[in-house]
This record gives sequence, C-alpha cells and structure tokens, in this order.
Amino acid sequence: MKKFNELKFNIGELKGISAKTIEEHLKLYAGYVKNLNETLEGKQDIRRLGFEYNGMRNHEVYFNSLEGGAKELSTSSALRMQIETDFGSFDIWLTSFKAIAMTRGIGWAMLYYDRKDQTLISTWVEEQHISQLQDCTLILALDMWEHSYVADYAPSGKKNYVEDFFQNLNWENVLGNFIKATK
Repeated sequence: MKKFNELKFNIGELKGISAKTIEEHLKLYAGYVKNLNETLEGKQDIRRLGFEYNGMRNHEVYFNSLEGGAKELSTSSALRMQIETDFGSFDIWLTSFKAIAMTRGIGWAMLYYDRKDQTLISTWVEEQHISQLQDCTLILALDMWEHSYVADYAPSGKKNYVEDFFQNLNWENVLGNFIKATK
C-alpha cells in the first residue's frame, strides 16, 4: 500500500499573510497527510478517504503557488493564452475568479483544466470530498476556509486576503501545473 509523504514548501515572507498563519496552515496540511495514511492503513473510517486525499492535494497546489516569491504570468505563456481564449481576457477571468473566492461560506476557489475538452474551468468547491470536478486537473487553488486568513485579516478581511493572495502568487508554478496537465 502506498504511503503518502508530507511535502515541504519554501514559502518566504508574504504580503498580508503572516509566517504564523502559514506555519499553522502547514500543520493542517500535515494532518491531512497523516490522516490519509491512517485511513489507507485501516486505522480510520474509509469514508474519510476523499476528504483527506483531496485536502492533501488541494493544499499542495495552494502552497506550491506561494513558493519562490511572487512572479507574474507572462503575457505570451500558454496559460495566459488559454485563459484569454476560454474567458475572453485575463482581466475578465481574474475578476470572475475573485468573485468565486468571495462566495459566502467556506471552501475553495479552483481553476481546473479539463483534459477532455481542453478548456479551463473556474469553480467553487465547498466540500472537497464530494465536489471536485471529475477528470479535471487542478491548476490553481485558493483556500477560502477561515484557517487560511482569519488570524491575519479577521472575518471581515476576506476580500483583502484574496487580493493579497494574487499579490503573492508565483505564476511560474501555476504555469507548471498547467503544462503538466496539458501533456
């Protein structure tokens, strides 16, 4: 049986998101990895598998996008061109994605690549164990559960967290996810 390992992320200083929040958030991620392994070993209810697995993978995409410092998305990159083709323009997509992130409640704002139709899909995922998109590859994940922002922004600062997330985003890593998905 495969055992999953906790990945390590090199996340430097971020605008608005404290090192303490990242530290605590990484502990939550470590818990997903631990609980997933225990579920696979039969130590936890197998019905937890989707929740633990998707929680692990979603956080890996989220933390990877913050590694290496903020980097812009090149206007000539394959991802930028795909966004413009699928959504009309980068700005239209970004406005829409930020609106998705502001959905009332907890969950994830997600950008997926649908390999079958070769298109990007932005969506809200509330329950990570039941609402991931079938046969789509996660390209960008914005964690909108309170643990990702409340300590630094308070509940009323959700919009500022979303704005800062994009200020901190390493688009080169997101582009890497897209390139892997399209192969």
